[in-house]
Amino acid sequence: MMMNLFSVFDPATGNLSLNWLSMFFFLTLPISYWNMPSKMMTLMINMMNKLMMEIIMHLKKSEPSILMVSMFLYILINNIMGLLPYVFTASAHLAFSLSLALSIWMSLMMYGWINKTNSMFTHLVPVGTPTPLMPFMVLIESISNIIRPGSLAVRLSANMIAGHLLMTLLGNNLISNFSLLMIMMWLFMGLMMFEMAVAFIQSYVFMTLSTLYSSEI
Repeated sequence: MMMNLFSVFDPATGNLSLNWLSMFFFLTLPISYWNMPSKMMTLMINMMNKLMMEIIMHLKKSEPSILMVSMFLYILINNIMGLLPYVFTASAHLAFSLSLALSIWMSLMMYGWINKTNSMFTHLVPVGTPTPLMPFMVLIESISNIIRPGSLAVRLSANMIAGHLLMTLLGNNLISNFSLLMIMMWLFMGLMMFEMAVAFIQSYVFMTLSTLYSSEI
């Protein structure tokens, strides 16, 4: 039963599986061919401007905002696509989220330790730490820094898996009872709205935490 339940997250179904190609769907998004943007495009532009202003407020510079907003949109597209029927949810796998988190974390660490070595050492000992506790604080701060990409990846994948598992479990148990399935359709609609909110929130959380981590360098 558990194997059947988790089979919806199997990335290799068949010899010529094209599941992972869903990650590259954003490359096929059409560009605007009109002089005036549509309502959906206007909404997206306003959302991106708000996010860029928030990132600039944290980092005090505008250059990293392009990377962070692009990462937000990329994760958001993958999260929302996972709600469509027969579309693979790439963001529910650690292979996707951990690769993204490690890339961001490694680039920040390499830049920080190469260009701002003294500042990186300073962050290992918070201001006001008593002298006897300094070695322990260095150890604690180092461990907390190392587990950051893992926490980012697990948070994204676990939240995306949880909702899909709930809908799969309910769907498998109700598929044999059509009358009960029709009655519970409102619950499924509510779960879909909840999963849509989770898709936005997890994209925003991933982007915000990455921004906060980069602001420490």
